[in-house]
Amino acid sequence: MEIRVLRYFLTVVREESISKAAEVLHITQPTLSRQLAQMEEETGVKLFDRGSRKITLTSEGMLLRRRAEEILELVDRTVAELPLQEKDIEGTISIGSGEVAGMEVLSQMCGTFRGKHPNVNFDMYTATADVVKERMDRGLIDIGLLLEPIDMEKFDYIRLGVKERFVVLMRPDSPLAGKKQITRDDLVDLPVILPRRLNVQSQLANWFGDSFDKLNIAFTGNLSTNAAIVVKQGYGYAIVVEGVTPYWDKSQVISRPLYPELSSGTVLAWKRGQPLGNAAEKFIEYMKCFLGIGEA
Repeated sequence: MEIRVLRYFLTVVREESISKAAEVLHITQPTLSRQLAQMEEETGVKLFDRGSRKITLTSEGMLLRRRAEEILELVDRTVAELPLQEKDIEGTISIGSGEVAGMEVLSQMCGTFRGKHPNVNFDMYTATADVVKERMDRGLIDIGLLLEPIDMEKFDYIRLGVKERFVVLMRPDSPLAGKKQITRDDLVDLPVILPRRLNVQSQLANWFGDSFDKLNIAFTGNLSTNAAIVVKQGYGYAIVVEGVTPYWDKSQVISRPLYPELSSGTVLAWKRGQPLGNAAEKFIEYMKCFLGIGEA
C-alpha cells in the first residue's frame, strides 16, 4: 500500500465525497475511484459505504483511517527530521504528559533548552500515562512524563524527585471543606470520581482497604480538569493527583490531601532502541545534565 494512496484515502474521508476529494488532490474522479477500488481489493475488505450525498466509513475503514493517520504522521516527521541530523539543532520534540506536578520541572527544562537552541519547538500531548506510553511505543511521541505505577520494560527513563500527592477535589461549600485532610471514612458514603487507569485504581484500592468495595463510584475519568468540572457541578468528589490543581480558581473547586498520605512518583521516559530525531536525542542528554545524572 503506497503512502500516496493513503493520503488519497484520508482526503476522501475528510471531504466525505470522491468528487470533492479529486478536486482537492487535482486528479480526475475516475482515477481516484480506481485507486480506492484497488485499495479495497488489496485489503480484502469494504472500506466505504457510498451514499447518495456522501460516503461514510465502515468499521474496517475507521480502523484503516486511524492507522493511516499514524503512518503518515511518522512519515512526515521522518522526512522533516532527516535533513536536520547534520545541521544545527532544530526541529520539533514531541512530549506526552499527564496533569502532574512534574510538569513544573519539565517545562523548566524545555524553556532553558530552547534558550540554547531557539530553532527547537515542543509539541505537547496531554493524556494519561498509559496512552502516552502507547504512543511512544508506536513512535508518535519522543519523550513521556509518566505517572507511576507503570511497566517500563521497553523504556529507558529518569525518575524525577517530585512527589505526586493524591488529593480530593470538592466544592468550597462542601461539608468536607472544613477538614485539613480527608480519610477513608469521610468518602465511603459519598459519590466519588476515580482515575480511569487500572494501575492507579489498584493503588487507591490498597489505600482504602476493605472500604474500597463500599465506595459509591459515580464517575471515572482520565484527566483531573474534566473531573473538576463534574465536582464544580456538585456531582461528586474526585480523587486525583495534586498536579495542576494549585493553578485553579479556588472559589470554584478546592482540594484536600488524603490521610494517611498517598503519593506516586513520575518518570521521564523514552523507548529503548527507538531512533529519535537529533533534537530529541540532544534534549535527552540535556535532561540528564539538568537533573545531575549526565555529563555537561
